[in-house]
Amino acid sequence: MATFGVIQNPLLRKYEFRVILKSMKVGERGQVTIPKPIREQFGIGPRSEVEFEVVEGSIVLKKRANKINLEKWRGYCKKRFEELGNPTVDELIEDMRGR
Repeated sequence: MATFGVIQNPLLRKYEFRVILKSMKVGERGQVTIPKPIREQFGIGPRSEVEFEVVEGSIVLKKRANKINLEKWRGYCKKRFEELGNPTVDELIEDMRGR
């Protein structure tokens, strides 16, 4: 049986939808199964990363944000910056600010 409710957590500064399951056991290796409806709602699947945080004496589980690999974009605008007379992003920003 589950209890559902919407609460406002001042530490997280947003509304969240909470599901409290009355009986969930931790396995011998410290594992807990995340219920399927919750996994589906938050897009948690095999190899998804999650984070644990202690908030006001409660354990909060959050899906970790996906990391974006920006390495492939390195140097992408270099030619255009040079055409504009600014060889680096920093110099372009300084030029736009009039410094």
